[in-house]
Amino acid sequence: MSMKNLKVWSICFFTLSLSVPSIAQQPVNQLLKNLHGSLKMSVKEFNGTDLLSEHIFHKNLLQTKTGSWALEVKTTSPPKQRDVIEAVASFRLNSGVAKSTAVAVSFDFSKWNPKNYVLVPAAVYNSNRYRSIGNGYNPDYPKDMYYNPKVPLTISNNPRLSIEDGKASLVELQSGNMATPAMCFYSETEKKGFIVLTEQLTKLGANGLTISETAKKDSCSFSVSAPAVRKMAAGFGDFHLSGDLAPDWKQGDEVELKFRVYVFNAENIPALLKKFMKVRKSLSGLNHPRNLLPMSKTFELATNICKGNFVQVEAGSYYLPENNKNFQLGWVSGMMNTYPMLALNDKKERERVMAELDFVVTKLQGKSGYFFGGIKATGELIPEKMSPNFKPVQAMVRKNADALLWLTKHLLLLKAEGYGASIKPEWENATRNLAAAFVRTWKKDGEFGQYIVPETGEIAVYNSTGGAIVPAGLAMASDYFKEKEWMEVAANAAKFYYKRDVEKQGLTGGHCGDISQDADAESTFGFLESLMALYYYTGQKEWLDRAEVQVALGASWVFSYDPVFPPKSAIGGLKSNMAGAIWASIQNKHAAPGICTASGDYIFKLFRATGNVLYADLIRDIQHAHAEAINMPGHITTNYLIGSSMERIQLSDAEGKGSIGNFIQTRNSWTETNGMLMALEIPGIYLNVDTKKLYVFDHVNAQLLSGDGSGMILKLQNSTQYDADVSVMAETEKEKLKPMGYTAFLGWPKVKVKAGETIQVKISPSNGITVL
Repeated sequence: MSMKNLKVWSICFFTLSLSVPSIAQQPVNQLLKNLHGSLKMSVKEFNGTDLLSEHIFHKNLLQTKTGSWALEVKTTSPPKQRDVIEAVASFRLNSGVAKSTAVAVSFDFSKWNPKNYVLVPAAVYNSNRYRSIGNGYNPDYPKDMYYNPKVPLTISNNPRLSIEDGKASLVELQSGNMATPAMCFYSETEKKGFIVLTEQLTKLGANGLTISETAKKDSCSFSVSAPAVRKMAAGFGDFHLSGDLAPDWKQGDEVELKFRVYVFNAENIPALLKKFMKVRKSLSGLNHPRNLLPMSKTFELATNICKGNFVQVEAGSYYLPENNKNFQLGWVSGMMNTYPMLALNDKKERERVMAELDFVVTKLQGKSGYFFGGIKATGELIPEKMSPNFKPVQAMVRKNADALLWLTKHLLLLKAEGYGASIKPEWENATRNLAAAFVRTWKKDGEFGQYIVPETGEIAVYNSTGGAIVPAGLAMASDYFKEKEWMEVAANAAKFYYKRDVEKQGLTGGHCGDISQDADAESTFGFLESLMALYYYTGQKEWLDRAEVQVALGASWVFSYDPVFPPKSAIGGLKSNMAGAIWASIQNKHAAPGICTASGDYIFKLFRATGNVLYADLIRDIQHAHAEAINMPGHITTNYLIGSSMERIQLSDAEGKGSIGNFIQTRNSWTETNGMLMALEIPGIYLNVDTKKLYVFDHVNAQLLSGDGSGMILKLQNSTQYDADVSVMAETEKEKLKPMGYTAFLGWPKVKVKAGETIQVKISPSNGITVL
């Protein structure tokens, strides 16, 4: 970015141009000294990816054997804000040549403490300083991880700082490896946080972000380079030669590295997380979500696909969760895609949903009350994460948490739609028995573990946040069945996970079926579901406070900006704006459209309860990135069914440089399911009639023209190619004080806006919505 782009700050920022007789005099160094840090600018020469030499600028001029370099640094700082500096470092080769050379800005910290919490969004959590296993995707667990309450948190082979004493560490990443190009840490000793934000790329290519720690673990450096020159690139639980190359420079060549540095007071890890969410877009600026596909059209297309995927096989009758005829419970759609089908309020689909409920409770529930994780079309149970040393069939705790949550949601929806009489005792008994199983496990083990044995109820693999959604399911079941003790267990379990995982480690993980106990986005958002459920049922503000930390952790997994993809790639060719795509886990190094598997309505509920627009922006971004991934005429993504979508939005080179920006040619039911759920459970437009504040989630433009006691007049414009049926949630400040229930969407009126049409509507307390 050129210096002229800094002029937008001229009204409220002062600018300082440095001739640098001493780097230590820079404002950045003044900021860093609070953490015993200093700034270093350097030129690095390589042979391939081997570093040959590093030349450090001590003044504004630098002489190497082959050339003369000049450095200019300009900084800006908001008035009355002492915790942030924005800088542009311009490196220029004045004369000579420089072969295979990169430039770098480094933040070097002495008096480093290896207990510092280090965060790189979607890539590194708590330094990834945990035991690592395997050398590839979804590694087998060693024998010592089974039936061992003291099992240490164990991750796949990911970039990490060393857990071993006396071993130096090097984490080499490029900007495409993370949701936001940033590196952060929290110092418990100093009670301070550090965040450096940079840009995705320069004209030299993707920026490199590197963390290096000495063998004594007493100093650490955070470096941003142009371009990235890594020896090894991280794959899905392994590493491969990066193929990175530093460019050759000739006289007059120049590049600018832009960065924003924060050093601030922070009491704990949650304070760092909340600060990160607040500033994550401060360098890149606001993103630009495109209105492509109305939420109602997404719902229509995805439910039509689901209708065509109902099967009757030897095992039973159900909607296909994925692209084969086997059934998988929870996690990626099984007995989740039934919920929007039930919400259609269509007799045929309601009967199909009921048939699947019959199938699930009769074929998959074990003697303990827990469910098996899947079953083949032929009726053979599918075991999960098995070891040849242990025979009892295991199942994911996460899938059982999903089962409890969604079983209860189905019961609530049937009653809300007026079909309570059709609820079978077998469904309620199965739900009750599953909740009781979780309660017994909590009383016995003080956690829910990651894998359980459905026949006996034993925890087979302990630790992780595999039970992230359990408190939500228990809270809902407690209210439904009037079992007070279950609410107490839900609250105690949520407090346990929050303190152990979020507050102390700054991560949640082990929630996906194809990873180890790696940090992942699914557990992060799943636990937010639990915190908002407890707020709904108890009304206690403590759950909102924890939820605000949890959503900040969730935001670290979400693209905060619109990445630049290769112009000849599928995503680049569509010019898709992918801010809002969600990274999967530190093992599975790619983003995906939407939350696996949920609408994220709890983020909207948190926005409604707090008024913090950052939360509304987050769920709006997620929804719009999802639409960018949907296969539509003129917008081909899956090259499959119209309305289908898939799980890969790849900015990293984890699968090879040729994979960057290219969709995989298939469909994933779970991405279609969360699209249906977002269209169902998030209002297209939210309006507070007292404050006259309006927020639009759907793919329409809305403007408040006027409003008084008789109603509000809105102008709605649909610039997409598709007719929209926009749901509207309008309420008063008094109504806003009441937490939003799980079937609130049934009461939202809808207004039709045809493709290309602009209309005016009146929203009044007595008459609902009237088209003018």
